[in-house]
Amino acid sequence: MIVAAVAAASPPVSPPYLNSNPGCFRDRKQLLFKLQKCKSIQHAAPIHAHIIKNGNPNDPFILFELLRICSRCCSIEYASKIFRQIPDPNVFIYTAFIEVLVSSGAYSDGIRTYFQMIKDFILPDIYIIPLVLKACGCGLDLKSGQQIHCQVMKLGLSLDRFVRVKLMELYGKCGEFNDAKKVFDEMPQRDVVASTVMISCYLDHGLVSKAMDEFRVVSTKDNVCWTAMIDGLVKNGEMNYALELFREMQMAGLKPNEVTIVCVLSACAQLGALELGKWVHSYVEKYNIEVNHIVGSALVNMYSRCGDIDEAASLFEELKARDVTTYNSMIVGYALNGKSIEAIKVFQRMKREGVKPTSITFSGVLNACSHGGLVDIGFDIFESMETEYGIERRIEHYGCMVDLLGRVGRLEEAYDFIQKGNIAPDNIIWGSLLSACRIHKNFELGERVAKILLEYGAADSGTYILLSNVYASRGKFKEAARVRAKLREEGVQKEPGCSSIEANNEIHEFLLGDIRHPEREAIYSKLKELNDMLESEDYAPATDVISQDIEEHEKRWALSIHSERLAICYGLISTKPCTTIRVVKNLRVCNDCHSVIKLISKITGRKIVVRDRNRFHHFENGVCSCGDYCVGINEVQHPEVSHLSVIK
Repeated sequence: MIVAAVAAASPPVSPPYLNSNPGCFRDRKQLLFKLQKCKSIQHAAPIHAHIIKNGNPNDPFILFELLRICSRCCSIEYASKIFRQIPDPNVFIYTAFIEVLVSSGAYSDGIRTYFQMIKDFILPDIYIIPLVLKACGCGLDLKSGQQIHCQVMKLGLSLDRFVRVKLMELYGKCGEFNDAKKVFDEMPQRDVVASTVMISCYLDHGLVSKAMDEFRVVSTKDNVCWTAMIDGLVKNGEMNYALELFREMQMAGLKPNEVTIVCVLSACAQLGALELGKWVHSYVEKYNIEVNHIVGSALVNMYSRCGDIDEAASLFEELKARDVTTYNSMIVGYALNGKSIEAIKVFQRMKREGVKPTSITFSGVLNACSHGGLVDIGFDIFESMETEYGIERRIEHYGCMVDLLGRVGRLEEAYDFIQKGNIAPDNIIWGSLLSACRIHKNFELGERVAKILLEYGAADSGTYILLSNVYASRGKFKEAARVRAKLREEGVQKEPGCSSIEANNEIHEFLLGDIRHPEREAIYSKLKELNDMLESEDYAPATDVISQDIEEHEKRWALSIHSERLAICYGLISTKPCTTIRVVKNLRVCNDCHSVIKLISKITGRKIVVRDRNRFHHFENGVCSCGDYCVGINEVQHPEVSHLSVIK
C-alpha cells in the first residue's frame, strides 16, 4: 500500500544536481577530486571536517562521494554518522548508504533501511532495487525479497534487465529454483550473464548436473561463464571434472583470466597434481598473467600441497606482492610438510614486516608447533592470540594444542587442558587425545577418553574406527565389535580409503583392494614382489588392529592392499627410476602402511611423498619426515573383509 501511494502521489525524485545550491559549485570539483583519491576514512576525515567548517555540509555530491568512500572501506560507523545528519536524504543518498551496509555484510540493516525509505514516501529506482535484492539474496531473506519483487511489478521496473538478473540471483540463493527459472525464462534475451547467474545458483546448492545441463545449452560462453562453472566444480569437490573443463575451455579458444587460474590451481592442489600445476604455472608465465598476491598465494598453496615445498618457498621469495594470504599459504605449507622451524620463521618475518596475522595464520603456525613438538613456543603463540592481537581462539586452535601435548607424551596435561578450556571440545579433539594415548600406550587414560567419546557420540566414522582399533590393539575384540555395531546402528557413513597418484598427465585413483585399473595385473605383481622383499626386512604386519574374525593370512592380505600401497605400486611400474612418487590419500595413513612405506623407500631407493588427511610424509632411505608420530586409523572399514582374499 505504501509503494502504491508513493507511486501515485510522489513526483519522481530529482537528481542531486538539480537540488544543489549553485553557490556550491565553486570548490566542489576540487573537493570531489580530493575525496576520490582517498583510500581510507582517515584520509577522508580531514577533508570532511574542512567541508563542515566552510558551511557546506549538505552538498549531495559531496555526501554521495563520502558514502562511496565508506563503502570501499566498509566503514559502517562513519557512514551512519553522515547519514543520520542528512535532513532529507533522497534516493541517491539512500542508495549510497545501503551500498555501504551491503558491502560490509550488514544485509539485514540494508533491507531495513530500504523499507524505511519506502515508509518515508521516497520512490525507489532501477539502481537501488538490484542493491537491496542482493542484500536479500546474500542474507537469505526470501520474504523481504518477495515483497520487493511485488514492488518492482507495481512500479513497472520488472523489465529492467539488471533487476531481473538480481531477482534470479535472489531466488537461486534461497533455493527457490522454480521461481528463479521462471524469471530466467521470461527474459526476452537470455544472454550469457543471466545464464551464468543461473549456473552459479545451481552450483551453490551442489546441483552440479543441473548446472552442467544449463552450461551446455549456452550458445556463446564467455570467460566468466567458463570460470564460474570451473570454480563451482572445484567447490563441489569435482576436481577432475574441473580440470577436464579447463582443457575444454582452452580448446574452445578462450584465454583463462586470473580467477580461472586460481580455480585450476586450487583443483591441482587438492588433487596433488604437481605436473599439471607446473604446466599452469608455465602458462601464467608464457601469457604474462600478473602474479599478484592472489595468483601468488594460489601458486604457493599448489606447490606446498603437492609436496614440493622447496619450489613453494622459492616462489614465495620471488613474489613482488605479499599480503596476509600469501604468508598464510607459506606458513600452512611449511606446517603440512613438517617444516616447523621454517613456518615459525615466516610467522616472525610476517610480524616484522607489519602484516597482521589472522585466525588462519595461527592455525597454521600452531599446527607447525604441533608437528615439531615445540611446546613452549606453541603456548607462547597461543597466548599471544588474545593478549597481543585480540583474535578469539577457536576450536581448531585448541585442537592444535591438544595434539602438541599429545605428541610429546604429556597426556594428562592435555586432558586437563581440554577440561579447563573455554570452548566445548568436539570428537576431533577427543579423538586426537585418544590417538596419542594409543601411541604412548597410556591405555588407562585412553579408556577414559573412549568412554567420553561413546557417551557423547562420535560425529564421524573415523573416530568410531579409531575407537575400535584401540580396543582391538589391546585384544578387547568384544568392545571393538560393539563400537562398530554402534557405528552401523547410528547410520554413520563410512568414508572409504582412497589414494590417488599423478602419472603420465593423468590422475589414477585406487580404493582398498581395487581391481578396476587396466594395469591391475602388473600392479598386483609388483605388490607381491614388494611383499616378498618386506619379509626379508623382518617386517611384521600389525594385524592386531583388525578386529574382524578372519584368518591371520587374510588379515595380512587385507593390510597389504590398502589404497596407498596400490598407488605406490602403480607409481613404481609407471615412472622412471629415481622419480619421486607422490600419493594423496583422503584418510590418515595407518601405522602399518607407514612402516611399510618407509621400508619401500629404502628397498627401491625412491623418495615417496604421501599427503594424508593430516599432513605430508616425506619418506626417504627408510626414514619419514614426521618422526614416526603416525596417528592414522586402519583403512579396513568393512566388517566383511574375507572376500578380499579373491584378489590374490
